[in-house]
Amino acid sequence: MSDFDLVVRGNLVDARSIVEDGWVAVRDGKVAARGTGAAPRARDSVDASGQWVMPGVVDGQVHSGSQAHQEGLGQASRAAAAGGVTVMVDMPYDDPEPVASRAQLDAKIAEVERDCHVDVALFGTLNDRHGMQAAAGLIEGGVCAFKFSTFEATPGRFPRVEEDDLYEAFRLIAPSGLACGVHNQMQELTRKNIARMIDAGDTGWDAFMRAHTPLIENLATTLIYEIGAETGARAHAVHVSTSRGFELCNMYRRAGHRASIETCVQYLMLNHEEHTKRFGAKTKHYPPIRPKAETELLWTHIANDACTFVSSDHVSWGLERKGNPNVFRNSSGGPGLETLLPAFWTGCEAHGIAPTMVARQLSANPARHFLLHDRKGSLDVGADADIVILKPERYRFDPSSSLSAVQWSSFEGMEFSVRIAAAYCRGVQVFDGTRIVNPQGYGRFLRPQPQTKLAAEAASPSA
Repeated sequence: MSDFDLVVRGNLVDARSIVEDGWVAVRDGKVAARGTGAAPRARDSVDASGQWVMPGVVDGQVHSGSQAHQEGLGQASRAAAAGGVTVMVDMPYDDPEPVASRAQLDAKIAEVERDCHVDVALFGTLNDRHGMQAAAGLIEGGVCAFKFSTFEATPGRFPRVEEDDLYEAFRLIAPSGLACGVHNQMQELTRKNIARMIDAGDTGWDAFMRAHTPLIENLATTLIYEIGAETGARAHAVHVSTSRGFELCNMYRRAGHRASIETCVQYLMLNHEEHTKRFGAKTKHYPPIRPKAETELLWTHIANDACTFVSSDHVSWGLERKGNPNVFRNSSGGPGLETLLPAFWTGCEAHGIAPTMVARQLSANPARHFLLHDRKGSLDVGADADIVILKPERYRFDPSSSLSAVQWSSFEGMEFSVRIAAAYCRGVQVFDGTRIVNPQGYGRFLRPQPQTKLAAEAASPSA
């Protein structure tokens, strides 16, 4: 009789250390033991000697439902598994209406449990239709965070929340210990710049970055942190592309406020001069892809462990929404679930940053941020057995075989240094390096830890 259900041998990487030629043993979906030397007996054994074994990725910014009938949670979870993402944290801005009530949340939870291959946590938001009073039901229903925007990306689906309403939302949410994430963009400055450039016929591939100046982003980032300071809420800037944004976050942290900060892998690995010039509107994100000098500054904050976590900001727009010669008429965002881990690993390697930072930024830190760290984000004994095996291998990324709803990527042709060889969610293999191998509906909805000592630790200023 076997001692364990599964044993995986390889070079173990977690947020604290690297254990060469180690092993991790699984029983009943949990990490039951880990060590070095002779591995214990198991029903199934995987010898990944010479390969990296790390906790499953927690992607803290996924938009699976932004385009109706395009992707959805189920198909997104397939792309997630192929990218080593064992927890998707899905945003609330679904088409045609955002998740701003308990009934909408319950419906989305049912979709998770019916369609998904990996585990899923969910954001909620608040809007005029359901009112601020909906916050209590969303918290009780199990959202892991709230999302707002200082900019109206889409009327109704993705509205602007004005400053007084943002203050009230933060005040209501603060006692729950959940983070208040905000899309950081000043609306009036954005619209004035775009109107002026369109009037001048300045709408080519490079116009989007010039219209969205660092000031537009940095002013909004400051606003978010200041409202957090006033209310005591966990204020979180969801996609920071400037070094100044990190300086602002650090300033509020030093003052004792619960400020956190996120960047996305595209702001670290893509640059305006090379990738936007090559791919045009395919690289249109908000914030815009910055010049290489700025991306290199961002890497200094990664190296200094000043970032809360790194995400993909995945959204599967069809190419029909990326081909307008007027860059301002294209949708912002792009697919990223399958490239988050290999791209960030490659970037860390190129900048001399240890693999432990990959486990910290993609697994341990987002799990802690969303109050899931009692079971996710590590290879510690007792944690869910979410495991990714990475094969060291140099190859150029080809999106034509993507498991996402679309087969294009602004990472096309980029050389990565690791390949996803296998992924396991709660001890069950979900991806074998080529295909999805677990059933639809295996994924679970994840509720955050309640506001206890554990949650309070996660909400500390350094989290």
